[in-house]
Amino acid sequence: MDDSTTHTAGHAAAGTGDHPPRNPRPGPATTNRTTANRTTTKLPTPSGPTPVDAAIEVSGVTKRFRDTTALAGVDLRVEHGEVVGLLGPNGAGKSTLVAALVGLRRPDAGTIRVLGLDPARDRQALRGRVGVQLQGAVFHDALTVRELLVLHIAFHDAPYPLDELLDLVDLTAKAGTRVERLSGGQHQRLALAIALAGRPGVLVLDELSTGLDPGARARIRTRIERIRDDGTTILLVSHDVEEVERLCDRIVLLDDGRVIADASPTALVDACRAEHPGVTTLDGAFLALTGTAPAPDTDPEDE
Repeated sequence: MDDSTTHTAGHAAAGTGDHPPRNPRPGPATTNRTTANRTTTKLPTPSGPTPVDAAIEVSGVTKRFRDTTALAGVDLRVEHGEVVGLLGPNGAGKSTLVAALVGLRRPDAGTIRVLGLDPARDRQALRGRVGVQLQGAVFHDALTVRELLVLHIAFHDAPYPLDELLDLVDLTAKAGTRVERLSGGQHQRLALAIALAGRPGVLVLDELSTGLDPGARARIRTRIERIRDDGTTILLVSHDVEEVERLCDRIVLLDDGRVIADASPTALVDACRAEHPGVTTLDGAFLALTGTAPAPDTDPEDE
């Protein structure tokens, strides 16, 4: 994906910068397995009042590519200020769902609303209100970090000041460095800066720490924690269970294009242990529910 496409997907942003307080929703776990040859688990649905307007709301979304059903009736709700992790094995449909959330793919059925708007139809209205970091984003290598950020900041009505944005992602010392000379971790922090340039209220992060060494992953997590604590709504797509467990209020587990679990990390492990007594960790719960390990996703149309 080239740089202009990355911008169109949602890096450009217009938001006011006002974020509601975080609203963790750890409630009871909900899991649902329908795949053949696996135990079906049904648990109580989270109770309590539900606000009318969610930051992200996905209802009955289906997406097919030729003979492959990438998404099969997905329902997902992310409240304002909530941090939700999206986990799933390879081919679960994570990348397809993200593409639909940022308006790059239209679902075949169902509805998607981000901040009350249809991301495919209302992409212009969502510019700046939604920040997006997608897998494999490619930037202009000949530009310096400063030059690239100035370019992206110019797309927004109420952006972060350059110095503040550089500080937010810990790239102040690299402002004069060409993009081609950045390490993997620095490149990912630059991608995060571009997603944040317009002070978005909603941030979608797709495998932000994939391929990074432990030190670089730790620095990325620190940046995300800072953004989270400012009240930004975050959907974190990852195969790093430790990362999701540390950063997220809630985990949505996707498998075979369906949501099979939706709970806080602790509630998910506790619920899974009821049917799988040996499960004591989130990694173990993931394995028990999906039969495989977490992995980065691919879009079926790209395979």
